[in-house]
Amino acid sequence: MSFRHLKSLFNPRSIAVIGASARERRMGNVLMRNLLSGQFAGPIMPVNPRRTSVAGVLTYPSIAALPQTPDLAIICTPAPLVPRLVEELGERGARAVMVMANQLDTTLGADGRPIERSILEITRRYEMRLLGGGTLGILVPGLGLNATFSQIAARPGKLGFVSQRDTVGTMVLDWALRKKVGFSHFVSLGDSLDIGFGEVLDFLAADSGTRAILLYIESIQDRRAFMSAARAAARNKPVIAIKAGRSPDNPLMGVSDPLFLEMPNLVSHDDVHDAALRRAGILRVDQLEEMFGAAETVLRARPLRGNRLVVLSNGGGAGLMVEDSLYLAGYSLPALKEQTIERLRRFMSPAWNGRNPLEIRVDSEPACYERLLKILQEERDGDAVLLIHTPNALSSSIDTAQQVIATARETGINLMTCWVGDESVEKERNLFINAGIATFDSPEHAASAFLHMHRHRIASEVLMEVPTSEPEAFKPDAARARAVIQGALAQSRASLTESESKDVLAAYGVPVIQTHLAATPEEAAQIAGRIGLPVALTLMSRDIRRKWDVGGVALNLESTEAVQVAARGMIERAGRAEPPVSVSGFTVQRMVMRGHARQLLIGVSTDRLFGPVIVFGEGGRALEIFRGLAVGLPPLNKPLADDLITRSKAAALLEARSHLPAADRDALALTLTKVSQIVVDHPEIHEMDINPVFVDEHGVQALDAHMRLRPATAHEHRLAIQPYPKALEEPSRLRDGRPILLRPIRPEDEPAHYAFLSRLTREDFIYRFFNYIPEFPRREMARLTQIDYDREMAFIATATGPDGKPETLGVSRAVADPDNHTAEFALVIRSDLKRQRLGSILMDKLVRYAREIGIQRLVGEVMGENEPMLGLLKHLGFKLKASEEPGVVRASFELRPPSEG
Repeated sequence: MSFRHLKSLFNPRSIAVIGASARERRMGNVLMRNLLSGQFAGPIMPVNPRRTSVAGVLTYPSIAALPQTPDLAIICTPAPLVPRLVEELGERGARAVMVMANQLDTTLGADGRPIERSILEITRRYEMRLLGGGTLGILVPGLGLNATFSQIAARPGKLGFVSQRDTVGTMVLDWALRKKVGFSHFVSLGDSLDIGFGEVLDFLAADSGTRAILLYIESIQDRRAFMSAARAAARNKPVIAIKAGRSPDNPLMGVSDPLFLEMPNLVSHDDVHDAALRRAGILRVDQLEEMFGAAETVLRARPLRGNRLVVLSNGGGAGLMVEDSLYLAGYSLPALKEQTIERLRRFMSPAWNGRNPLEIRVDSEPACYERLLKILQEERDGDAVLLIHTPNALSSSIDTAQQVIATARETGINLMTCWVGDESVEKERNLFINAGIATFDSPEHAASAFLHMHRHRIASEVLMEVPTSEPEAFKPDAARARAVIQGALAQSRASLTESESKDVLAAYGVPVIQTHLAATPEEAAQIAGRIGLPVALTLMSRDIRRKWDVGGVALNLESTEAVQVAARGMIERAGRAEPPVSVSGFTVQRMVMRGHARQLLIGVSTDRLFGPVIVFGEGGRALEIFRGLAVGLPPLNKPLADDLITRSKAAALLEARSHLPAADRDALALTLTKVSQIVVDHPEIHEMDINPVFVDEHGVQALDAHMRLRPATAHEHRLAIQPYPKALEEPSRLRDGRPILLRPIRPEDEPAHYAFLSRLTREDFIYRFFNYIPEFPRREMARLTQIDYDREMAFIATATGPDGKPETLGVSRAVADPDNHTAEFALVIRSDLKRQRLGSILMDKLVRYAREIGIQRLVGEVMGENEPMLGLLKHLGFKLKASEEPGVVRASFELRPPSEG
């Protein structure tokens, strides 16, 4: 459905209240009074066949009797009446409807189906947007729109808040009123039958009046829509979320398969949600007050370029409190350079030991703060400075604040302040607020704020990573791996043997220990003698997952006799197990002697919502005790693999200490990207367990590996994040013979895209964007260049420019609806390149791509004055007809598979 219809919901020109009531404490009454008290500028039309007026406004007996079609219709009736009313609204041409009633999924219609199905069918037939059911409603304070049944209104502000639970919405409104927090939009999704997080995130991301987006999430129903919209929104403005339901026993987590092949309780679904939110660029917090505090921090404070914080206080206790708070969160304050220490020392307290945090004398004058801040700015030992001032009778708190503000303006230092206290320092804090400097009332809040900034910076960096679909750092033999997998599936096997699993890893350049198969103890002994002692022996059985539990693993066997004895012992123990375990043979490996090796684990599991996830952490048997695994979403590249390593508790094991050299972290990161590529290339792999993986100063080696399979389905959208589709790159030529490259757009194309738009004539710019924008906003450019390939595609034509750098010549774009049935297209080419067939080349590329991914129709709107575009589309076979908007032509093209074309 068209994104444009959301304007009817969030910026309606007229509103109808179906089921308006004169009875107090009824939803239809509260809604009417809220709409009127909010001073909404448009007509408010109550519908009630039994009343002549509601809240002093004349009513209408039916939807058909309304004097005009409402932009927004709010249905306040009991659930059984909703389908008929939605049908009548569709017939009237309404574009947005809000359903307040609950239990649409359990109320049955005349056909015996839940009425929510009928409602959805009706709204889709009439191309209406639906909010609800079970919604608290929406508030847009800047428009005077209070379409809720809440007893609390909202102040105008710059925060967009989206919640699934109406009770949480009322709680937030009450909290925000006391804290004087304002909103640009307040949205209660309810059951999200149609409009969910994805659509609202898209709308708020494009809204210039919204500076940050806050989410209260209980469950994510449409992963593709959520991840696509969240990543697009987070590229433009801060997105902060509470994800409720952390407990594994909480019903919000849903019922799903265990998330780990070998030991199923080591990774929770909340861990996967956490990884998904991080990859979407969202800052996750735990409490409502923390959410609003984080929003205030990231909006007020300047962005961090690194993670180094210098703390300066006029009392040692406050600085130590900050240091302790950061340490408990896993962060350590950086050390200062010797040169910085020497320059600072003459202004510091005699007790200062040269450490960060810095402690100055309690009676320090404002000029002292000026000198210190200038030194810190000049030496650049930190990316931000937190200045803590505890008011006292020996110095002027207000004079100090004024001097600090003046110095910050002069130097440009990235500064946060903490004037400790409440009402006694309110004037000072207001000075900082008015100066645009982030300020806090306690050391703990200041520490928390820095962590929010630090985590938001990392999330923003992670968000910008776009791994390619084809690896550049190594050359896999995908065909070899595919042959192994297809061979197992042809035998109706749901798993690969250890040897086969290692063959797949080896095909992607992962170093493995060669595994030999033996059917009997005697054969195992013969193999051990042939490959060299000592060896490791492992029982083979499809009846057990954890071979350690039945004594099915023996290490460092130093003679062939020891191998036979160990193998017979395994058979005996397997027979005594409850239930008895069948033995299919043994694996024999030569023991790897790596004295400095750390034992790690790399795993893959498949979450029911987010698809494949990669798990990393400490391996071996210690895994069951420490459980310090980190979770990431494929695809991975080197920076994302490094981030996954850093987030695991195993990261500390890789560092050098005493006699132990540092492990080869680069080799480990490369191995993670190789495993990620296996996941991307082979959708049949459902689970993978590589444990242990040895890593030392010489590199990586996989000792044991297991993979489980599941047949892949056509057009299966497994990955929560689509990689850059390098396979879609295609050479072509302009009419004059100039070579060009057609390829999907990437985030790093932003500078070239600015140059491209600058070379459009004013007329061509208006033809593309329906408006002339002298200075294209950064957030809009991010939306154009940082796309999610899962729901949108933009092909650019590039060529080498006169300066030897690639330049953008034109772009064709398609944005698909949630059902992947219809896609809206756009096309623009550089104004000086017309009559070079570039428009035809780009549209042909777009049509072929849309057909390949199953889109059935391309639609778009073209200004009637744009005769060259209309001529091109007519030539390509598009059907043209007048749009609802004057002066606009709607173009459509029915796609068919090549065999039918």
